[in-house]
Amino acid sequence: MTVVAKNTVVTITYTLSDTDGEILEQSEQPHSYLHGGYGNVFEAVEKALEGKNVGDAVDIKMQPDEAFGEYDEQLVRIEARNVFPPELEVGMQFEGHGESSGEVNIFTVTDISDDKVVVDGNHPLAGQALVFHCQVTDIRQAEPNEIEHRHAHGPHGHHHHH
Repeated sequence: MTVVAKNTVVTITYTLSDTDGEILEQSEQPHSYLHGGYGNVFEAVEKALEGKNVGDAVDIKMQPDEAFGEYDEQLVRIEARNVFPPELEVGMQFEGHGESSGEVNIFTVTDISDDKVVVDGNHPLAGQALVFHCQVTDIRQAEPNEIEHRHAHGPHGHHHHH
């Protein structure tokens, strides 16, 4: 029997909740990822799943720095209204570059006035402690090309039995 280890493709179902138990995100379909430090899932989740079998479930409480990071005030910006398209609405998202890091961030429009737009580059869940509950539904050895590409392949990352 295969257990969760480096270079296995692990399929999980999951819920992501806040610390009050309110579900923020839930897998509609099983999610597959390549296990072993490839950055395809939270590091805390990988550590908790290491050595687990199909059917095992884990609950991982993650502090903001283990999840989507601390809330960064510097990622909130006020921009001129005229640099945005005319059909702008609160909630729309744009790519932007971090001023110092040069990293690409997704900025969400949070407020619009006549000549200014407020955008926030923080992940919507930044600054929150989260609980990640997941159950292992499948484990298989990764294919060499999946290891080379550093992620699981196929629809939903699944392989199909013929």
